[in-house]
Amino acid sequence: MPRPSACIKVPKNQGEKTIALATKLGLADKALVIQRNEESLWIPLVREPAGIELATLRSQIPQFTLQTAVFSEKQLPTETLTQALQNKLPADLLAKVPQAFDIIGDIVVIDIPPQIKAYQTVIGEALLQTQKNVKTVLSKAGDISGVFRVRDYDFVTGEHKTQTVHREFGCEYHVDIAKAYFSPRLSHEHERVASLVREGEVVVDLFAGVGPFSVLIGKRSPHAKVYAVDLNPDAVELLKVNVRVNRVENRVFPILADAREIAAAKLKGTADRVIMNLPETAIDFVDAACNVVKPEGGVVHFYGFVRSPDTKENLEQRFSSGVEKNGRKVESFLTSKSIRETAPFESQIALDAKIL
Repeated sequence: MPRPSACIKVPKNQGEKTIALATKLGLADKALVIQRNEESLWIPLVREPAGIELATLRSQIPQFTLQTAVFSEKQLPTETLTQALQNKLPADLLAKVPQAFDIIGDIVVIDIPPQIKAYQTVIGEALLQTQKNVKTVLSKAGDISGVFRVRDYDFVTGEHKTQTVHREFGCEYHVDIAKAYFSPRLSHEHERVASLVREGEVVVDLFAGVGPFSVLIGKRSPHAKVYAVDLNPDAVELLKVNVRVNRVENRVFPILADAREIAAAKLKGTADRVIMNLPETAIDFVDAACNVVKPEGGVVHFYGFVRSPDTKENLEQRFSSGVEKNGRKVESFLTSKSIRETAPFESQIALDAKIL
């Protein structure tokens, strides 16, 4: 039954950030369907924001307006994954079914423990049943490995494929998860970094993959220039497609190259901002970042893993030492935080470092 509700109207490219913030503030009405057109989203609220809620929205989403609109009520899902499997797995094994999984486009990727591997087809069919718009279920068959950061997958059910189209923050990404790394869990990090880029900046994305940082920056900052570098030929071919379909050809430039080699040659001293999203080994490429940053300085967005008993502070020190070995200096860390837990006692850390 349609009903009127207070709502936030925002530009489409600010939609995901606004939904996340409204949810965090306890304002989002999850029982109503968000309205959208080509330019805007209308996000229904349980009440009008006031006081600190309103101030928080204004500081983080400056382009929003408060309105009233009529919204449709959501149709509640018929079942959760656990409910769909209730009578299909023994009770002791049902508890081992993962409740977290990745949705990349219309592909679900799930990590199925060995104890329930024999039930993977049943689990896959339940995922197709409970997840709207999903066509393929894959299970992880190993860790991310190799120079190109890819992993093997076992086909579980649905359409037999590893290619899909993933959408986030108004961008469309053609992805082949068997050939090039992509994580939907970094979507808010893509948006955060893109929001920091200023008009006219030169950005070098040293490990660009299929372009989730580079393409979004190109969309958000039409007068910035982004050099998107990757060593994986399959990733660069997909990146070229993503540059074209998102219409950022005149500001995002895909480059198939070794990050260290091109940083010391064609891209030396060009960047106001450098992105280093290679968390397993980025610390080994601090020299490349130092080469790329302009002589007067710039910002490096560095990502690394910290496994207990190691600490974020230790990672900061290792990064600073690497910068000093290359004749430069970390003036300050503008951001230093854990952005997600990647395994028990392991976190991915984001450092935004101002380098002179």
